[in-house]
Amino acid sequence: MMMCLAVLLFFILSEYAEWLAVHDLVIGILIIMLIMTVGCIMAFPAVLILVFFVEGIRVIRHEGIKPANLLSMLFSLLLCIYLAVWPAIGNLGKNRLGTALYKMISFSAVYVLSLLAMYSLSAVLNLFHLKKKRNADYIVVLGAGIIGDKVTPLLAARIEKGIELLRYNPNAVLIMSGGQGSGEDIPESKAMAAYAASQGVDTEKIIMEQKSVSTQENLRFSRELMNKQKPQIIIVTTAYHVFRALILAKQQGIRCVGFGAKTKWYFTLNAFIREFIGYLCLSWKKHTFVIIIVIGIVLLVNIV
Repeated sequence: MMMCLAVLLFFILSEYAEWLAVHDLVIGILIIMLIMTVGCIMAFPAVLILVFFVEGIRVIRHEGIKPANLLSMLFSLLLCIYLAVWPAIGNLGKNRLGTALYKMISFSAVYVLSLLAMYSLSAVLNLFHLKKKRNADYIVVLGAGIIGDKVTPLLAARIEKGIELLRYNPNAVLIMSGGQGSGEDIPESKAMAAYAASQGVDTEKIIMEQKSVSTQENLRFSRELMNKQKPQIIIVTTAYHVFRALILAKQQGIRCVGFGAKTKWYFTLNAFIREFIGYLCLSWKKHTFVIIIVIGIVLLVNIV
């Protein structure tokens, strides 16, 4: 978007140079905007790398060293290598094979980064809602891990978001969705229902789905508990998880809207990378096909 703005400003300055020559204030504003736009374009990669690296360190400090907690830092390091080191490697290519390999890896990286950009934009757009009153029949709160029989702060935020939406949709029923995992004394849905009841929710407005162990099962088993043919459904989960949950719901033919609960920023960035990897796992066949086709074309061109 910033690159398009820079190009637009450049053509405006070129096309209307004579008119702008006698309007110093306007040309000054346009030049400042162009400089600021180019500056943002140049600074964006460095800022992105720095933010993900710093937040990656914060994740490790607060959550411990686990493979899932290293994604933010790993992404920043790979992006740094791609932007700073990889171009230098490309300049060293002195044969067709090396050049072809460089082009294949470069295209794959650009393709994945483009997917990430589109996924990010789609995820953000699906978090905006003009109204919370949806005449919903069911509000499905997706489970997360519990400690013993107590909900975690992350899960509590989801439940509180569900309760908030229930106030706007008083005819709806809350479905607490979550089975019992390892290290949990009771099914997640029972802990979630108890927490909602402690917040003043009538127990008659709560249904517990206790069999699911994944988001796919959360959605499928919750849908089986609904007794309406075409219900109005709201899905509630953590903000970074909303878009992938909606994709999974669409794959199962479940029409719904998604609302996101907030969580800590450093945790969100790391978890968002994990969500994108989850999306790639869902659609890897389609994207692998595209990459293989383009790589084949690159190899053919270099051979010929």
